[in-house]
Formats: sequence, C-alpha cells, structure tokens
Amino acid sequence: MEEKIQRLLLRLQEVEQALGQPDSVADQKSYRLLTQEHAQLSELKEIWDEYRLVQKGVSENRHLLETEKDPDLLQMVRDDLKQLEEREPALLKKVEILLVPPDPRDSRNIILEIRAGTGGEEAALFVADCARMYRNYADAKGWKTEVISTSAADLGGYREYIFSMSGQFVFRLMQFEAGGHRVQRVPDTETQGRVHTSAVTVAVLMEPSEEEIDIDEKDLRIDTYRSSGAGGQHVNTTDSAVRITHLPTGTVVACQAERSQHKNKDQAMRLLSAKIAEEQRRKADLEMAALRSTQVGSGDRSERIRTYNYPQNRITDHRIDLTLYKLDRIMEGDLDELTSPLVSHFYQEKLKE
Repeated sequence: MEEKIQRLLLRLQEVEQALGQPDSVADQKSYRLLTQEHAQLSELKEIWDEYRLVQKGVSENRHLLETEKDPDLLQMVRDDLKQLEEREPALLKKVEILLVPPDPRDSRNIILEIRAGTGGEEAALFVADCARMYRNYADAKGWKTEVISTSAADLGGYREYIFSMSGQFVFRLMQFEAGGHRVQRVPDTETQGRVHTSAVTVAVLMEPSEEEIDIDEKDLRIDTYRSSGAGGQHVNTTDSAVRITHLPTGTVVACQAERSQHKNKDQAMRLLSAKIAEEQRRKADLEMAALRSTQVGSGDRSERIRTYNYPQNRITDHRIDLTLYKLDRIMEGDLDELTSPLVSHFYQEKLKE
C-alpha cells in the first residue's frame, strides 16, 4: 500500500504542475478533471501525513514506556498512547477508502428522491427525517441543495421529498444510498410504547449533461394545475404547479415547489431528464448483462439496505454488515462512517468482477 501511495503523491506533484501552467484553463473539461483529481490526492496526502505522525507517536511512546522511570510521566505516556492507538486504525481506514481511484462521475450533480413506503403517516415522518439528515450531510460537505418537489402528508412529514445536490464528490458518496430504508421506533401516536416498523425508499438519479440526453418538446404533454398544501393564498389560487408527461416512455413528473409556473416547469424538466437518462443507463447495463453502477444488490429500489433502530440507537447497513450505535449522530447528518465504507466496499466488489 505504501508503494501505491508514494506513486499517487508523485502524481499529485504532476497535477499541481499541470494546473500551474498558464494555459491549463484553456480546456475546461480537462481542467475540471485535474482539479477534481487534485482535491482527492490532496486529501489523501493530508490523511497519510497524519497517519504517519500517529505511527511515529505510537512508536515513541512505546519506547518511553520501556525506558522512563517517573510514574507521573509514565501515566501521561500511557494516556497519550491509548489515544494514538485508537486513532491509528481509523486513519488507516480513511487512507484505504481514499485509495479508491477517481471516477469521472464522482462530482456529477444528483437528484435525490425520498418516498414514503409501508407505515403510513409514520413513514411520511421518516421521509422528513431522512431529508433533514441528507441536507445536514450536504451542509457539512459544503454541497448545494435545492428543493425540486415535495408532497406534504396530512399529519406531518412528506409522502415524497425530491431535491438536488451538487458539489465535490456528491455522486461518489451518495450513489449507494439508493434502496429501501427501514425504521423501527415508537411513534408519537403510540400510547402503549410499542415499536412500529415502517419504510421509505430512496432513489439517486445522476443529472445528465446536455450531450447525454436531448428531449424533443413534441414528445411532451405539459399540464398546469393548482398547487395543494401549505403555501398561502397565492399557492391555492394560481395554476402554478406543472405536470410533464414524456409520451414515448410514459414518464411523468410534477413540481409545485415554486410560486412561479416557469420555475416549476424548469425544475420538472430537470427531474424528467434525470429519470429518462437513468432509464437509458439501466437498459444499456441490462443489455450488457452488467450490474448497474448507480444501484446496489439486485437494483430493486424496494430492497432493504439499511435499518434505523431508535430504541437501541443502532443503525445497520445490511450490504456490508456494518452496525453503528450512533443513530442520533447519523440522523444529524454525520454520515461519513456509512458512505465512505460503502464506496470502498463496492469498489473492491467491482475489482472481483
């Protein structure tokens, strides 16, 4: 592994030299790829340097334990050694994850769809919780989010919540969130303290570039209607909501998040383009008898990938048999301990194919 890292650190120097050339921005596509590679290699160098410092500290402290006689100093050394020994494997795991090579799609924009499944109103509440979790994660990563469409449930929460994400490594870290998310908890309406199980489904759609998909206006049926739900008098009296049907595929999308009909149409077209592009990629992969790189397992979005158990503060990802007893932190958006191991795991699975 160390030999591979040294090669990558040499590559970092080459990338920095290339970016430093006066004409480096002439080719925008090449420049964008170089900056993405530079960001990933720089992060690898930072974590590797920290790991080596921790290794050095462990070695020095162990030597001190053999040679030092002062009891007070020995206790300080033991405490410091314990902290360093706890950090060492965590840093090594980060290094291993960062060794996953960059993919041109790593920072592609995505559209995240969260929909209530089994569980009725409790599922709708969990949709809202998941939307908040992902948006907090995006904020921590410095990503931009934009609501595309929501459908509020009668007793709180959402039947569906659709929003876009953009920023560095968005697709890399979020692609494996697609699937069924099961929640086990005591609903607020439960008077006898019984744990209920409900579920939501998450879809991750990569936004296509203009070159990837071209939708003919003649293939569209566009309907407008009055928005429903919260939003004030204006929302309920103006035909601002937009529904678009792509006639060749039967794909239907709707948007009512904005007050402007024009903005709703633009957002609906983004969602439609992403859905059609996703279907085209799925069909292409099936024709090649290959697994979809944007989905997990069988590719069935209803497949249960993760369980959120509130009474035990436990979250389990069933694909990689990872269990963490920090659900409270995860729901606040601290997702790195789930997303990063998934990236590493599925990269290793891809190498086995």
